[in-house]
Amino acid sequence: MDKVNSSVVSEFVLLGLSSSQELQLFFFVFFSVLYVVIVLGNLLIIIAVTSDNSLHSPMYFLLGNLSFVDICQASFATPKMIADFLSEHKTISFSSCITQIFFIHLFTGGEMALLVSMAYDRYVAICKPLHYVVIMSQRTCTVLVMVSWTVGLVHTLSQLSFTVNLPFCGPNVVDSFFCDLPRVTKLACLDSYIIEVLVVVNSGILSLSTFSLLVGSYIIVLVTVWFKSSAAMAKAFSTLAAHITVVILFFGPCIFIYVWPFTTYPVDKLLAIFYTVFTPILNPIIYTLRNRDMKAAMRKIMTYYLRPKKISEIPLVVRNSFY
Repeated sequence: MDKVNSSVVSEFVLLGLSSSQELQLFFFVFFSVLYVVIVLGNLLIIIAVTSDNSLHSPMYFLLGNLSFVDICQASFATPKMIADFLSEHKTISFSSCITQIFFIHLFTGGEMALLVSMAYDRYVAICKPLHYVVIMSQRTCTVLVMVSWTVGLVHTLSQLSFTVNLPFCGPNVVDSFFCDLPRVTKLACLDSYIIEVLVVVNSGILSLSTFSLLVGSYIIVLVTVWFKSSAAMAKAFSTLAAHITVVILFFGPCIFIYVWPFTTYPVDKLLAIFYTVFTPILNPIIYTLRNRDMKAAMRKIMTYYLRPKKISEIPLVVRNSFY
């Protein structure tokens, strides 16, 4: 295969979620509201983690990074999907399509690794509480975040190395709302069976290995506290419940779409929406509603920014402009 892409297809046509005009108007409003909530909800978590001293701990540092990844994950394709609901011709250029593939695998791979880091943090906190401060130092947390981004970058570059030089010379209709790698690969003008196997193996190894690490860490934690007391068991389960919920909601659709052989199903669109839109909005809900410290920090932020300010609290430059 030539190093230079021999594609004659300059753009792809995205079929989107529905061809019904009424449904597209509904989807436009629905997903616009969801996207705003995703950005504001996760941004509020980031502000709370960085501004509240009581949240300056490894768990919240990783949570803040997860919120940043969620904003990125929701932003790689959702704004274009929302704009396409009002467009009759839903097209995307070849370069933009490759860019979408790059970012979706960068963010999903990074989030998988970051969830493993968060599980490791909970394992140390519950199973090695006396050594927690030493093990989960600021340096360790920074390394864990850097490793997460490195895993995502290596994953997406390996995926692109399989697909970026594929020749596209005829069909250019993608039955999705973004350039989903399995559907794009099927449009190549050659027998892409080997490429499909490589992509499945790549995604499968990452998804199943990280999922296995997560499940293994949860089992170790629960077995460890099982022999302590029922109160410790209840506390550990309460702590892990949010993590387990996020893992199931995030990994389920990813494993279904990318680990199975390249047979596409109608439900793939729904699952793609789930891990690109619904998971980023569920993360702030799950982690904040079950966390007393986070709820208290958010209340302080909301109170500070929304309550009427006294004249003495207004900056001097602003007060002078009143007169």
